[in-house]
Amino acid sequence: MITIDLRLYAPATQRNRDPILEVLKTHLPDPSKVLEIASGTGEHAIYLSEHLEQVTTWQPSDIESSALKSIEAWREHYPDSKVVRSKYLDVSAKDNHPEPLFNVIVAINLLHISPWSVTEALMKYASEHLPHQGLLYLYGPFWQAGVTPAESNLHFDSTLKKQNSAWGIRDLDAVLEEARKHGLSKKTVIPMPANNLSVLLELKKFS
Repeated sequence: MITIDLRLYAPATQRNRDPILEVLKTHLPDPSKVLEIASGTGEHAIYLSEHLEQVTTWQPSDIESSALKSIEAWREHYPDSKVVRSKYLDVSAKDNHPEPLFNVIVAINLLHISPWSVTEALMKYASEHLPHQGLLYLYGPFWQAGVTPAESNLHFDSTLKKQNSAWGIRDLDAVLEEARKHGLSKKTVIPMPANNLSVLLELKKFS
């Protein structure tokens, strides 16, 4: 009987997973119940949840059927992981139902390969589903005021826009302003390898 391996691999995961891990080790609460948006291949979910002691549950999600199949294939190879069954989740959909209580939402390499409307929807979704002092973690390239763009990011941005005119590297100030509209404030911004940033936002809910 031939078994087909449906696991997908993203080369960037091997390069960025350890720097991301170090940031999350420092900043995630204990315990952490994580909802990952746009999990892609599922590699981050498996690796990060395995190495983060404070994580009790990691819920992966995506809108692509190939990604969901890959995530499940990775779970089959790591049956003892803290990663639960993947689910279809579109933060832009109007019929999103309340999630189980997660205190962390993670979105890695999402904002620049989606329309700005997804950034808006993600902030709204986080404000509705995170508890008070819950965290939203973003990773990827951003434009920063007063910082000369790296040539590699300029080239990357041009390549993205050729693929889809609605894509592109986002301005960090614009992202933070959109977050502020939904009660999310900047906790910290950390420079990462390859001209990326880790952006941690905290939700403040007032009764």
